[in-house]
Amino acid sequence: MMHRMIKALSTILVGSTLLTSPAWAETPPNMLVVGFSMSNILTLDPAAITGKETVQVLANIYDNLVGLDAVNRAQVNPQLAESWSVSPDNTAITFKLRSGATFASGNPVTSADVVWSLKRLLTLNLAQASFLKTHGFTAANAEQSFTAPDETTVVITLPKKVDPEIIVQTLGIVGPGSVLDSKVVMEHDKAGDLGSAWLTNNSAGSGPYTLGQWRSNERVILDRNESYWGEAPGMKRIMMRHLAESQSQRLMLEKGDIDIAYSMSAADLKALEKSDKVEVQTNGGSGFYYLAVSMKDEKFQKPKVREALRYLIDYQGLNDTVLPYFGRLRDRPIQTGLFGALPNAGYKLDVEKAKALLAEAGYPDGFSTTLRAISDAPFMNAATAIQATLAQGGIKAEIITGSGDQIYGAMRERKYELLVGRGGGGQLPHPDSNLRAIVYNPDNADEAKLTNFQGWRTAFYDEKINSMVDAALVETDKAKQVKDYEAIQTYYADVLPAIQPFAEVVDSVGYRADIKGLALNPSWSTRLRTVTKER
Repeated sequence: MMHRMIKALSTILVGSTLLTSPAWAETPPNMLVVGFSMSNILTLDPAAITGKETVQVLANIYDNLVGLDAVNRAQVNPQLAESWSVSPDNTAITFKLRSGATFASGNPVTSADVVWSLKRLLTLNLAQASFLKTHGFTAANAEQSFTAPDETTVVITLPKKVDPEIIVQTLGIVGPGSVLDSKVVMEHDKAGDLGSAWLTNNSAGSGPYTLGQWRSNERVILDRNESYWGEAPGMKRIMMRHLAESQSQRLMLEKGDIDIAYSMSAADLKALEKSDKVEVQTNGGSGFYYLAVSMKDEKFQKPKVREALRYLIDYQGLNDTVLPYFGRLRDRPIQTGLFGALPNAGYKLDVEKAKALLAEAGYPDGFSTTLRAISDAPFMNAATAIQATLAQGGIKAEIITGSGDQIYGAMRERKYELLVGRGGGGQLPHPDSNLRAIVYNPDNADEAKLTNFQGWRTAFYDEKINSMVDAALVETDKAKQVKDYEAIQTYYADVLPAIQPFAEVVDSVGYRADIKGLALNPSWSTRLRTVTKER
């Protein structure tokens, strides 16, 4: 009976926008229906995923050794590991697994599965491997780096000097830290792909849900893992719907056709604030909104030009009008709430100062340039606002818009002039996560192709700041480490960088008022196990 009802609901939800005469007054009491854009979901293999949308799915399917807290960014919580310890010389981390944890298949979760999952990640060398490769882990040293002395013990030996805390935090991220059922995956190994083709649309985790169905750009259905080792999930099923339009999400949420909407515009979220049937939750996110220049361009190689741009951004205006629900004012390269983060520098729109700086740089009448931005909100609105303030200083910026691949593709190829973007790490609650993404550039050569580093994408290279970032990460005296990160931010401001943040990302979600237990996670890995309906 339930199967027939689910099938009927699936047909109705997928086949109709439900905007005129909805067939359901409300969603079933034992099913959670979630709406968001799924256009970036290309695979469900944890080793290969990109983008937060896929993380939102897999956070409910796979467990990690540890989990990052949804409220306190600095807190790491036990998950499959009940405890862990760092060796006195900071060269190894030992995890003790909890007893009784099983995969959805019924196979026990063992240290061998954890070690196999980490080795698989580095062997495949797909998108998520970069998190560990950054800290010296490779397929070549994986055998020595990851060991299982017994069935409940995992030892990670660090291949180079690094703050062990950031490795523990990395293992709390969906993707690099996801633990797979090695037996099940290897049953589907094809020509040595370590089950990658099969995992594109299947799952092998120990999380509260299993993958029931994925139809690209349509829906994902998750079924409750009845043998889940932890507290039983509140919902029997979760249906995630591909809803690209914010207005569709809003209207369906208001009518009760969906329970949660993840990707709505600021205007729709603001409208929902007035409803007594819907609530809006906002929590810290990952990374920044920023204005980036390409230092491959002769104009932007001049420090005075970059300094002028700093004073042609209306920081407060952008955050008041464009970024509610998306960001909050931040003009430093480390997110608030992380240790070592300095207060905002207090930059403000100052057209006259910017004009004087441009004149000193040899551009008394300004210049023409291009400004790239993704066509989605809030990027286009932010770009339009920045275009207007640039014009006040004499800089005529033609906006070029397109998809994420088109806009960031040009940045990865270092073929752009100005760009309004979002990024800069932050998935890990550690300053290095921000700085390594937005500041660091170990090799500025074009052939290096270090596209994971936004510093490389902008062609910003400063040997001193690279050394400062490396030194801060391995500093064992916490008080000195805090001072090191403060010094990096001050120095970064002084060298007039290629990326100027104007806001740090926050995430917002709308949900029906009878939904309880929803807690947005800043690392995108919001787990829906605790969600219930009061009906």
